[in-house]
Amino acid sequence: MSDFIKFNIPLVIGDEIGNLQSVVANGKFSGDGGYTKKCSSWLESNCRVGRALLTTSCTHALEMAAILIDTKPGDEIIMPSYTFVSSANPFVLRGAKIVFVDIRPDTMNMDETKVEDAITKKTKAIVPVHYAGVACEMDTIMSIANKYNLFVIEDAAQGLMSTYKGRSLGSIGHIGCLSFHETKNYQCGEGGAILLNDKSFNSRAEIIREKGTNRSQFIRGMVDKYRWVDIGSSYLPSELNAAFLYAQFKSAHQVNKKRLSLWNEYSEQLSEVSQVDLQYIPTGIMHNAHIFYIKLKDIDERQKMIEHLKSYKIQSVFHYIPLNESKKCSKYNRFHGKDKFTTKESERLLRLPMYYDLEISDVKYICNKVRGFFND
Repeated sequence: MSDFIKFNIPLVIGDEIGNLQSVVANGKFSGDGGYTKKCSSWLESNCRVGRALLTTSCTHALEMAAILIDTKPGDEIIMPSYTFVSSANPFVLRGAKIVFVDIRPDTMNMDETKVEDAITKKTKAIVPVHYAGVACEMDTIMSIANKYNLFVIEDAAQGLMSTYKGRSLGSIGHIGCLSFHETKNYQCGEGGAILLNDKSFNSRAEIIREKGTNRSQFIRGMVDKYRWVDIGSSYLPSELNAAFLYAQFKSAHQVNKKRLSLWNEYSEQLSEVSQVDLQYIPTGIMHNAHIFYIKLKDIDERQKMIEHLKSYKIQSVFHYIPLNESKKCSKYNRFHGKDKFTTKESERLLRLPMYYDLEISDVKYICNKVRGFFND
């Protein structure tokens, strides 16, 4: 067991250095080289999507999505407030207004029963956020979107290797967005991907990602020179990032198995602690053990638990401050309906250490100290 148990240690599986050395030897460092193509192919095969493009972050994948659906000033985008600011910013940058709906207390995901009532004539898209790699109720959300002719953009930043009724997160809506930030199950420091489930987006997505040029068509020999043809930005990660990431993709199932074993040990060890609520995994959903959290009585008890665990050299952290609490950004959003659970549940939630190199013995030690908090 470690002297100090950190909340997270970024994954390094072992083959990353060899891949990086091969990039250096090859001499091509910019985007869309061999490893970028390997990562894209792996995502397309593993997630069963028509097209996957690596990006510099999930934030940038969401920015591309906002452009692809032609987000305009005055449009409204429905999403939960319990999420990271990157879920909202890409649409706000295009002039849209964010409409928050309450969450379900059991999964911390958008409450699908609140979505339809939040729809107006200005609504352009729904952005479900799959918190902790646990899927939102996508059948209901897709049914509503189809009824009102809305786009669905899945924020699956935490969701690689998770499924909803057998379908990979990010492959169900019109567009899916993934993150490979160092806090994620598979990482390259900073990185992401956009998954395109509607082939009508494919050509324009390549252009947006290449600074608004048709450079990808030029490289394939489809045009004699490339030009500025649309809006866009530089959303390509370097080949170094892709090489690092591909090493982890090759071991993805091994990593997923280990993380699930840790998650299951937490769940078993803490299942009889009546003073905390544990994560709920709905039927038909396979999660990826991205997070293991407990819920305490209230924010004060949570802070005491953080301090208690810290005294035993265990780092635990809370998570998002709901976006609707930002008074400074209130002009960009509104909360539809009552905030019954978003704020209250976010103040109870505490994340415990979870990473690939964590050991079962560490988990047992952490759980022993959680139980000890209540015994004391």
